[in-house]
Amino acid sequence: MSSNIRIQRICEYCNNEFTARTTLTKYCSHTCNRRHYKTKIKQTKIDISNKETNSKVNSTTDRLKSKEFLTVEEVAVLLNCSKRTVYYHIKNGSINAINLGKRLTRVKRSSLDVLFDISGFS
Repeated sequence: MSSNIRIQRICEYCNNEFTARTTLTKYCSHTCNRRHYKTKIKQTKIDISNKETNSKVNSTTDRLKSKEFLTVEEVAVLLNCSKRTVYYHIKNGSINAINLGKRLTRVKRSSLDVLFDISGFS
């Protein structure tokens, strides 16, 4: 069963104009169809990966917000900065912290909240 109709279309992948023999044709060639399919599958995998990453980051942040005492690394995650920056602010006095020993610097969660209340961010 062959069709005698000829329809001018634009390929959904390469945007070139072509003559289609059916009203359902979307691509100018099998190659464009295959490439578009692979691109779509790749984008779907990327979207799924991004959603998983965002959910992990959000769960980590929620867990940190519930803790009363934080490590320097956890403070850096909450403030979205480096550990060096947190140590600088501790040394500078803008963040109150206590050093319980080597690698045992702890920051009280309420002192971070006070830091932002004073700065006028809340």
